[in-house]
Amino acid sequence: MGKTTLYKIENDPAQTRIHIDDPNAAAKVADRLFRHLEHVDNGRPVILLCIGSDRSTGDSLGPLIGSGVESPDQDFFRVYGTLAQPVHATNLQEAMETISQKYADPFIIAVDACLGRLESVGCVNIAAGALRPGAGVKKELPPVGDVHITGVVNIGGFMEFTVLQNTRLNMVMRLADVVCAGLRLLASQKRRPVIAEPGLHEAGVAGTRAI
Repeated sequence: MGKTTLYKIENDPAQTRIHIDDPNAAAKVADRLFRHLEHVDNGRPVILLCIGSDRSTGDSLGPLIGSGVESPDQDFFRVYGTLAQPVHATNLQEAMETISQKYADPFIIAVDACLGRLESVGCVNIAAGALRPGAGVKKELPPVGDVHITGVVNIGGFMEFTVLQNTRLNMVMRLADVVCAGLRLLASQKRRPVIAEPGLHEAGVAGTRAI
């Protein structure tokens, strides 16, 4: 039996919305996140938690972004959730436990795909507060993140599993490209090492695997 897909329906009016067709989209993503991080202490670890599964086209936004940002060339984010090691419904709790054990008081930016209104498809939404993954599939999952980023990949409101499975890869890739570019720009502006707890290595989520 396949794992449950994570997604949320776009429903937060108090958020910044940036369309991928905006020529300054990546810079706006970086600027908005920079503002959210202004009051975060320099020594506080910043975690990029990218939620989703590469087994569903629409839900692959998170892992695509995680893989796009994870690089030895940037030392600002610690990335969880990539194409190689996705974070999804079955291992999200384990990932959160690993993060809490490895980092003292981490600031978490949660990333996920979402469904929304027709006019919102192709928008990147950035808002303060936790992401509530799994709400649309009636699964009890912990809210995650101090700030969250969602990309509206398709229309919501009906047959959400089917809609996610049949979402165009082009839309998901375009959203991922904009968010990745914005995150890399932010990382270049905020260059600083993120300090892990002493004696703990910086590997991916221990004991997790793609299902």
